[in-house]
Amino acid sequence: MLAGRRILLGVTGSIAAYKAAELARQLVRAGCEVTAVMTANACRFITPLTLRTLTQRPVVTEFFADPASPVPHISLAQWAELVLVAPATADSIARAAQGRADDLLAALLLDTRAPVIWAPAMNVRMWEHPLTQAHVRALEQMGHQWVLPAQGELACGETGRGRLAPVEEIVAAVERRLSPAGPLAGKRVLITAGPTREPWDAVRFLSNRSTGKMGLALAAAAARRGAHVTLVLGPVELVPPPGVRVIPVITAVEMHAATLAEFPNADVVIAAAAVSDFRPAHPQTGKLKKGQTPPALELLPNPDILKELGERKTGQILVGFAAETEELEKRGRDKLAAKKLDLLIANQASGPDDAFASDEAAVLILDREGGREAVSRQSKARVADLVCDRLEQKLAR
Repeated sequence: MLAGRRILLGVTGSIAAYKAAELARQLVRAGCEVTAVMTANACRFITPLTLRTLTQRPVVTEFFADPASPVPHISLAQWAELVLVAPATADSIARAAQGRADDLLAALLLDTRAPVIWAPAMNVRMWEHPLTQAHVRALEQMGHQWVLPAQGELACGETGRGRLAPVEEIVAAVERRLSPAGPLAGKRVLITAGPTREPWDAVRFLSNRSTGKMGLALAAAAARRGAHVTLVLGPVELVPPPGVRVIPVITAVEMHAATLAEFPNADVVIAAAAVSDFRPAHPQTGKLKKGQTPPALELLPNPDILKELGERKTGQILVGFAAETEELEKRGRDKLAAKKLDLLIANQASGPDDAFASDEAAVLILDREGGREAVSRQSKARVADLVCDRLEQKLAR
């Protein structure tokens, strides 16, 4: 798929620059011609010799280093079929968004007409800073794509979203970008994600342990494949992926209303949210003091969003999730039939493969025709791509 494709690999001054060596190796192994362009700070983390050895091509680090190519930012921009900046720092993103041309990579990005993919790596606060996110959105509006940073322990000792995405995910993004448009391109995909919160009083609520990671991974995967994604998102601490329209909600009733309003225009619906089954019957407007706490909490059932979607669907592909503690396949099959789903992703709600507690998941993909695919434990981003593969198979029929 990538044989003979010309990739320009921009490497910037992130601690993750050493991972560019493995990225270059995998791209070359896939048949790509890879030319690396390194910033001055990148050369402090990894030597040009390393990338030259792995790519078997010259590594460019300065504007005027090669007398045979006095304007490399033009010649390389015209040579590249795709520009991949990995790792990308906050500074390199800001330079590109502002149209700067004061180093070779920035000038090349300003000159190229090839598609551009960014794989950021930085401190979590730098990634989540409003200025960085504004630069991301500005570049995205110009057609640039993103392989979002992963959650985990950072080099500075903090924990959060900022690690370079796994190399295989970056290579997969390159493959998709250089491949012909797939069945999801142009489709309208509606995704629900995250938990809901059901207020008991002004400060207390009923909820669950959902983080929204799986739903956001699905939104990012569908957007990378060219889908128009709408994300109905419960209260989470994560930053939604670029290029996705977000409708924030808090309660199950709000999620029900927003989802049903968007449903008629959708081609595919993925119900990944962990919707609270019940809500307090009589929520208090103020804070209940200990002496005021009622002896029993009366609960009302929340709307069954997925069941209602199954009853209303008129050709949409409907995907549901089932987090179970036992009898995973049996209960998944029961839910698949009861909710009139086309696909169901079943996963464990406890134990070593706990669906909520990790950035990884082991799932069982069940379909309406009786098919099953057991997916071993791997990143939720990779699981999201496998789900999108199944969706594209259905759309292609």
